[in-house]
Parts: sequence; C-alpha cells; structure tokens
Amino acid sequence: MATTIKATRQVVEDYQRLFVNRRAYTMQSMRPHPETGRHYYFRPSKKGTDVPLTLTDETIRQHLEGKITVGLYAINPATQRCKWVAIDADYKNSVEDLLKLQYHLTQDRVEPALEMSRRGGHLWIFLATPLLAKECRIYIHNLALRLGVPVKGAGLVDGIEVFPKHDAIGTGEFGNAIRGPLGIHRGANRRFWFYGADYTLEDQIAYLNRLRKVTEEELRRFIATKGTDLRTVDYAASPECDQRWKAAATGNKTPVSGHSRSLGSGFVRKGQRQSWHGSADVLFARRGGSQDTEAVSPSGARDNRGGSLRRMFPLPLCQAAAEGRGTGARRTCHSLTWLNGRSE
Repeated sequence: MATTIKATRQVVEDYQRLFVNRRAYTMQSMRPHPETGRHYYFRPSKKGTDVPLTLTDETIRQHLEGKITVGLYAINPATQRCKWVAIDADYKNSVEDLLKLQYHLTQDRVEPALEMSRRGGHLWIFLATPLLAKECRIYIHNLALRLGVPVKGAGLVDGIEVFPKHDAIGTGEFGNAIRGPLGIHRGANRRFWFYGADYTLEDQIAYLNRLRKVTEEELRRFIATKGTDLRTVDYAASPECDQRWKAAATGNKTPVSGHSRSLGSGFVRKGQRQSWHGSADVLFARRGGSQDTEAVSPSGARDNRGGSLRRMFPLPLCQAAAEGRGTGARRTCHSLTWLNGRSE
C-alpha cells in the first residue's frame, strides 16, 4: 500500500517562503493528452469563469500531498525579482553538467540543492532576499559559459534552461513556470526528491532551510569579479575594418557596466550603435537598426556580405588573431565569424 503523505502547516509555510514569489501559478493536467500522451500545464481558473485562481496555502498543501501538481513562476512583476534560480537539465550527460555547476557554485560558497527529475535533474539556488532576475541570470549564464556547459536556446537544441528565463517581465505577463518541487510529476507518476535529505517532506524542507542563501551583495560581487569580460568594439564595413577592429579591441578597456541588458551568455550596452561585442566561446548576431540580439551557433555562423548582420566574437581570440597568433581566421568587409579558436 502506498504511504499517505501529509503536509503539516509548518511545511506549507516553509515551502511558501522558499518557493512562492507570486500568486499566479500553473497546474499539470491529471490526464494525458489523447494524441501526445503528455501531461500539459495550464493556468487554472474559477469554475465557470475566466478568473484565474491564485496560489493559496491549501493549493500548496494539495501539491505537497500529491493531489495536484503546480508550476511556479520565478519573477514577481512588481519588483522584477526572484526568490530562487533553477537550472533545468534533461539531455544526455546533463547530470554531469549539473554536478560541474554545483561544484563551482560551492567554490563561491553558494549551496545549491540538486533535485532528481525524470531525465536529468534540477539545480536550485536560494536567495536571502528576492534579487533582480537580470543579475541572477547574468551570474548563471556566465558560469555556464566559463565551464563550457551548453545553454539551450543559444543556437542549441540541448542544454541547460535557466529559470527565470527572462531579465524582466511586463505587467500582466508571467514568464515561464517550472514544476514545483516535492510534488508528483504526472508524466512519470512519481515524486522527485532532493538529494541530501531523507525522503520525507519534513526532512526535505529542513534540508532546504539549512542551505546558505545568496545575498545581493554576494551576487553583485560574483558578477563584478567573475562575470564575462566584455568590451565594446565599433566595426565599420570598410577595407580598413581589421585595423579599426584591432585598435578598438585593444584600446577599450571598460567592462560592460550595470547599465547593460542581459543577452543570454553575454550582455551589451543599451542604445549603442551597430557594433561587434566580445564574449568567450559564443557568437551573437545583431541586425542593423535593431536592439534585438539573436544567438548564432557554430553551424549557423556564416558570411553576410550585405552588411546588415553584425556578429559577436571572443575578444581575446580576436586580439591574438590581430597580432598574427590566431588560426583559421576568415575576414570580409562585412563579416568576421569566430568560435572556440576557429572560424566557421
């Protein structure tokens, strides 16, 4: 006979303090989709109306006792802050990447909690107070970049997903929800626990409560001392492009500041002109006249002789290439594409 799990009031209160940052939530369907067999998430509403339900203590209790399964949103739109960061990995060898991230996080005295999942795992980082989603994302993306951990969406099909998935959300927006921990995954029909504690709600919550929480001062220090060292390089489509690029690359020593906006694995200044921007082992493309940026994978890197597509490249590599030490460099007046020490 299956053991009946009951959530005490204290467990519910602690869970809410740790995980709940806003009252909007999603719910996983109890029944699989007839065509796909998947249990999709939806935003529940009051019966017979379009009025969305809000997350209550009773909702949390039912989730923890396995009667329903909820999805939680990371960002509170009123503050653009989050209580936690979750790293989701469910691809081949993803657990190795999570363990690598976990180890290097501990070197910063961050104590992440590793949660089991059906195909990989989730790595959770808890915050002493709600911190800006943008700064949390910069820290984790830069760490993944340094360690060579793939980030899904940066031109890659497989890779980690970082929650929150946005730097900020607008009024009335929600962002992306992630399955609330310690509930039942309907597709797997089982509960996934955190490693590091016995498999009871009380022991799991006590373990999470004991973990050291990251402060705002620490997070900003991590970004300042360990962030990707980006420098802006103006680039013009002219015969003298290499000389201008070299001079700018070696002359501009100003790191990107807090006025930057996150672009996944890198970030650039707001409102700047068409430019190239340095970042280690990753390429981003920016179209002329647009503030939007798109990731470019190795297979997607290509010449663009029309001059409308601007690229991002690793600054140290380009500096070395400019001095004659780089390998496999390919130059045109409108495009220079680099990745991991080679051109594509």
